[in-house]
Amino acid sequence: MNIRVQREAFDPGAELNAMIAGRKDAGAAIAFVGLVRELGETGELRTLELEHYPGMTERELGRIREEAMTRFALTEARIIHRFGPLRPAEPIVLVLAAAPHRREAFEGAMFMMDFLKTKAPFWKRESGLMGETWVEARDADSDAAHNWAER
Repeated sequence: MNIRVQREAFDPGAELNAMIAGRKDAGAAIAFVGLVRELGETGELRTLELEHYPGMTERELGRIREEAMTRFALTEARIIHRFGPLRPAEPIVLVLAAAPHRREAFEGAMFMMDFLKTKAPFWKRESGLMGETWVEARDADSDAAHNWAER
């Protein structure tokens, strides 16, 4: 499956290997793994709880993937995103992109990540030494997505 939203952990290396196995149409494959940071807005992080809107989340990730496939002539792309309670150092998201050339693969992966951060309906709540807080959207993420309109 090209889009997965799941509670279970994933193995980034195994997912990349599964995507590129036997591919003859790609000269480059990129893997981006997003991890839970140790420090958050609440100080030292104990858990990061991710919530999502089932059904809508998968549709939006699929739309982002399809746009990247077309825009960057990707030969394959996959997005895996976790939800539920996560601890520091655990993988949250995996974005894979394959293309005939490295530039398209890199840009396709960046595009998917930038729009995933701003368009996919995920909500994050940090629990740390100083309590709990919902994570607000960052201006830098919105700026990164907006910059794609100029490319």
